[in-house]
Amino acid sequence: MSQASFPNLFSPITLGSLTLRNRIASTGHETHLNEKGRIGDRMIAYHEARARGGAGLIVVEVALVHPSAVFVADPIRVDTDDCIPGYQQLAEAVKGHGSGLIAQLFHPGREMLASEDGTAPVSYSASATPNERFHVMPRSMTPEMIAELISSYGAAARRMQSAGLDGVEIVASHGYLPAQFLNGQVNRREDEYGGSLENRTRFIREIVTAIRAETGEGFAVGLRLSGDERSHEGLEPDEILDACEMIASDGTLDYVSVVAGSSATLAGSVHIAPPMYEGVGYTAPLGQAIRARTGLVTIVTGRINQPQEAERIIASGQADLCGMTRAMICDPEVGNKAREGRVDDIRACIGCNQACIGHFHDGYPISCIQNPVSGRELQLALPAMAVTKRRVMVVGGGPGGMKAAAVAAERGHEVVLFERNSRLGGQAKLAQLLPHRAEFGGIITNLTREMELAGVEIRTGVSVDKTEIVNYAPDALIIATGAAPRWPDFEGRNDLHVADAWQVLQGQVEIGKSVLVADWRADWIGMGVAEFLAQNGHHVRLAVNGYMPGQTIQMYVRDAGIGRLHSLGVEALPYMRLFGADEDSVYLQHIMSNAAEICENVDTLVLCQGHVPQTGVEAIAIGLGLEHSLVGDCVAPRTAEEAVLEGLRSGMGV
Repeated sequence: MSQASFPNLFSPITLGSLTLRNRIASTGHETHLNEKGRIGDRMIAYHEARARGGAGLIVVEVALVHPSAVFVADPIRVDTDDCIPGYQQLAEAVKGHGSGLIAQLFHPGREMLASEDGTAPVSYSASATPNERFHVMPRSMTPEMIAELISSYGAAARRMQSAGLDGVEIVASHGYLPAQFLNGQVNRREDEYGGSLENRTRFIREIVTAIRAETGEGFAVGLRLSGDERSHEGLEPDEILDACEMIASDGTLDYVSVVAGSSATLAGSVHIAPPMYEGVGYTAPLGQAIRARTGLVTIVTGRINQPQEAERIIASGQADLCGMTRAMICDPEVGNKAREGRVDDIRACIGCNQACIGHFHDGYPISCIQNPVSGRELQLALPAMAVTKRRVMVVGGGPGGMKAAAVAAERGHEVVLFERNSRLGGQAKLAQLLPHRAEFGGIITNLTREMELAGVEIRTGVSVDKTEIVNYAPDALIIATGAAPRWPDFEGRNDLHVADAWQVLQGQVEIGKSVLVADWRADWIGMGVAEFLAQNGHHVRLAVNGYMPGQTIQMYVRDAGIGRLHSLGVEALPYMRLFGADEDSVYLQHIMSNAAEICENVDTLVLCQGHVPQTGVEAIAIGLGLEHSLVGDCVAPRTAEEAVLEGLRSGMGV
């Protein structure tokens, strides 16, 4: 495949006076890379990498148009001219590589996540209608404040044009302030901004008018909308279509960017960054409907991870551009690789949400479990070729070992990877067996391809011992031997049928009808095993050493998983530690009150109690006095993210 294989994806398109070289868009997303509310070197390097990698359009993340819009600590602000220099530098970097650049203009309304100093801020909305997800009660905006806000959008757009950007995008998606005006269940106003659909669209239409009044001809103006908010009391698709038609009829918009979901509810928020269980390109029909109704250029975003899918969506008339945002977080070179016919070399996003949106929610800069360079462009530059070629032995074929081998070989070393099992992948092989986690296996495919391109020799089915190491005689040894399931000591461990998660997923044990899953990590393993067993007809109780199942994982993945467990009838028991067992009962202890909880009629106890590092090869290396480094779970059991990052660093360090 080459550019000729994607005739629609690589055809130019015009927004305002901006002509884009292709239909690949990096849509607005939080990076947490700003510097005290301004765009600095880290964010510029991040977006420049995607422009260099072939993106046609880059839309910069939300920027606050008014002081009342602060919704997280240290947000990007465009409410004064102080923002202009940072955006100018960004525009020079991005447009220098041939990409278009558009900025998102934002006000959250009642969707307040945090504040700048830790105190609860005052939020504003169309009406004093509470938010379910964040439990916020907003103030109804006065007509004077509405006028001030509309003017602030226009002033912000003027600043963006003066900084050299190609356009702005009004964020009316995900239940944010403009959507709150649209929604008749949120907007209870009785003035000219409430009541009829014409009145409820007035806020957005006047914002567009203000932007047009403040900017020159040809400056692109777009609108981001949720085609379906998928929420209790959210906007329905028919309402959104009617509103879009009315807004588009003014003839002042250049494009509409279509997503799904709403920040206002837990169920709706999942679609802000949909996890891997959502179908590829599942929002495309929403874009198709809006495109047909409005006639506007339409961008659609939602699990579009490969150029083949983007080509199909555009060719079928569902959209004019495709947001491939997480695809480019995972591999900034998606555009170039597709254009050059290197489709098999694309590192495909697996929709895990761990280091992209997960990092943002935890207050850290964006990254990717498969591509640690994302968000660290200034720290982790492309590895330099080695001055001296060395024999490098990598022990362990999980994600960490695979990444280390690929990077070391890319730098010119002679690298052999040894894996004791017949297949590569480590725990990723097990992760992909869980319900709605099949795509996790993509990390194995991607890293295998990286090793192949770098020239790594792979030897599977080899258990490395002292003799193997001595015979190979490496100049450097990278140890990535992983971990094994932890079986804690507890009274009665031999009295009840007990298995661990690995045994269950590999079909190594018979499981009784009634199961108790003892989940110490409160991560995706306990939740996934519980769902796996419930789907297969078992009665499941999930005892979690935490305050909820999935406590330690990204909230959209967790919340969606909790919903599925509830639908399957899985009984969740939070705040529980495993204490003991007998022939047909499991004894738990409440971690706060220390009170006993007895679960009777249990046929099988399944342990999800974390892991213990495998350190045998490390001990051999120390005994031989070999130069070595440790990667992943053999250092301390964690996740694939840490393993791949440490693998990268080890490969760069030999």
